[in-house]
Amino acid sequence: MKGDPILYVRRGCNWCREARNFFATHGISMDIRDVDEDYVHLKRLTEVSGQANTPTFELDDFIISDFNVAELIEELDEFPYIKSKLGIQDDEPLG
Repeated sequence: MKGDPILYVRRGCNWCREARNFFATHGISMDIRDVDEDYVHLKRLTEVSGQANTPTFELDDFIISDFNVAELIEELDEFPYIKSKLGIQDDEPLG
């Protein structure tokens, strides 16, 4: 995918690990940004989302902050154009 979606993560974050596994399982390439490793990533995270919690997903103007996989799936079901940009078919089971 051109302009891979961004996933902001922290070391030791279980929700971050689950999010990474979810995207990998669905074959979605991500730009993984560890906010503990690079202050620039943390600064960008707070700019786009108004907070510093992880995981946070960014694709264009679509942001999901501080989520677990169940919450991510609910949000993606509400925004079919994002699912499409990620290459996920509407009838594809996400859970």
